[in-house]
Amino acid sequence: MTGPRGGTLRLGARAFGPRQLLVMAIVNRTPDSFYDRGASWDAGAAMERVRTVVAEGADIVDIGGVPAAPGAEVTVAEEIRRTVPFVAAVRGAFPEAVISVDTWRHQVARELCAAGADLINDSWGGWDERLPEVAAESGAGLVCSHAGGLPPRTRPYRAEYDNVMASVLQRTLALADRAVAAGVDPSRVLIDPAHDFGKNTWHSLEVTRRLGEMVAAGWPVLISVSHKDFIGETLNAGRDQRLAGTLAATAVCAWLGARVFRAHQVTQTRQVLDMVAAIRGDLAPARAVRGLV
Repeated sequence: MTGPRGGTLRLGARAFGPRQLLVMAIVNRTPDSFYDRGASWDAGAAMERVRTVVAEGADIVDIGGVPAAPGAEVTVAEEIRRTVPFVAAVRGAFPEAVISVDTWRHQVARELCAAGADLINDSWGGWDERLPEVAAESGAGLVCSHAGGLPPRTRPYRAEYDNVMASVLQRTLALADRAVAAGVDPSRVLIDPAHDFGKNTWHSLEVTRRLGEMVAAGWPVLISVSHKDFIGETLNAGRDQRLAGTLAATAVCAWLGARVFRAHQVTQTRQVLDMVAAIRGDLAPARAVRGLV
């Protein structure tokens, strides 16, 4: 099936129109995240991060307890320990916030939704087939992504596709259909090409270039490109030198119709999205006096 073409996206108690561009702020409850290297591992630092991104205008706060990269095992119990009490605290402090949780495990997702999460952000392409069941039971949304069939926390090795966008569409649309069949509200389903997951740099560049094909499928598209390896390899840029490339990719994806943008830098991402919205006529300038006075 195609998605609710051009429809309202509903997350928690909030409703977002089809032309609204949303910033999803990243909050990592891990000591070894690839970009911030554990800056919000401490609970106090993590809550301060939430306060900051909410003040900066984040529409969604995305909380995760397991890094995407290979590394030390994080058990179900440990992931719950890292994230569930924190999500409950965020819900208490910010009752109106839209809270997303980055997990691929249905056991963890169930606890997180009970603690107040509104959206399950599954970066690993439906590896756990029970996630839609949890989303449906709790009334949460679900992100359906393409990870090339890889198990969680594994890197691609000589990834090959006859047509990478065809593979992305086949997988994400099948997952969206599965979610709706399980009872997830269609207005709470998003699809994500999952840059770098199961892909090399050429693949991630191609799915960016062809993102309009995903948008045409009708489901709201989420992108997560912030400081990723395909940007670093394209620009020969280190981990701390990828902001310009991140914002360029963000602007292209916004222009092509993506609606949700997972990001480390909220203020800069918001400015890029507002500029794109103004260029396409969806947002008035904050002020316009040049040539008028």
